[in-house]
Amino acid sequence: MSSVEPSGAFRLGDRLVRRLGYGAMRLSGPGIFGPPSDPKTAVAVLREAVSSGVNHIDTSDYYGPHITNQLIREAQHPYPDDLVIVTRIGARLGEDASWLAASSPAELTQAVHDNLRNLSLDVLDVVNLRNMLGVEASMDALLMVLADLQRQGLVRHIGLSNVTPAQVAAGRRICEIVCVQNHYNVAHRNDDALIDRLAADRIAYVPFFPLGGFTPLQSSTLSDVTDSLGATPMQVALAWLLRRAPHILLIPGTSSLAHLRENMTAATLCLSDEAFATLTELTQGRA
Repeated sequence: MSSVEPSGAFRLGDRLVRRLGYGAMRLSGPGIFGPPSDPKTAVAVLREAVSSGVNHIDTSDYYGPHITNQLIREAQHPYPDDLVIVTRIGARLGEDASWLAASSPAELTQAVHDNLRNLSLDVLDVVNLRNMLGVEASMDALLMVLADLQRQGLVRHIGLSNVTPAQVAAGRRICEIVCVQNHYNVAHRNDDALIDRLAADRIAYVPFFPLGGFTPLQSSTLSDVTDSLGATPMQVALAWLLRRAPHILLIPGTSSLAHLRENMTAATLCLSDEAFATLTELTQGRA
């Protein structure tokens, strides 16, 4: 069994987590809606991830909804002392599996309590506030609601998701932000400058869609590097992110044991200086 320990570690809030974690979104049914077709395999994936050294699981109670958190509880409760579960609020799934904003004070408060209940926790380690309101929207009022829940002892740390650098800067004036979770990978590089600023302040950066998103990245350059290393595109994409900056924390997700093992192996994949530089040239809209 592969171990993620070679990926290194970084502090997330007041907890030290290994840089190769696990994202639980894909454990629910198609379209992130409903139960998985094989719940036993979903539980097995979670258990193997943790037994491989993963101590950072990313989730949300609106996955399913409720399904993913219930699977995490079944697989891991009572939780290992070093396991950090990061959840997300600010969105919900419609009856047609569409993604909708859920950003009123009542919705944010209910989301925190839903996560607590379905995970069987008294306090949430980290809650990421997902921006569903657009790049020009102010997050201040939403963060003040979350900061109040933090003062009540229901949330330890606060992060932001799907946000611009300006929204991050504004949010940091409201409360301490311990992580930012945005779309970033070897080809989608809009957050390069933001990543460097966060590094200076020791704030974790958590990229999603490490291989492009719902439409996988197609690149002859990536394929050439992949072939030269005898690795898979996902392994190379994850290895590039691990080398990009030491405060980057990865949360690749899968519902397959085989794919989980493939992803975990990325912790041991070392890119040469030449391979890293070649991949770094794959930019789209670099800031």
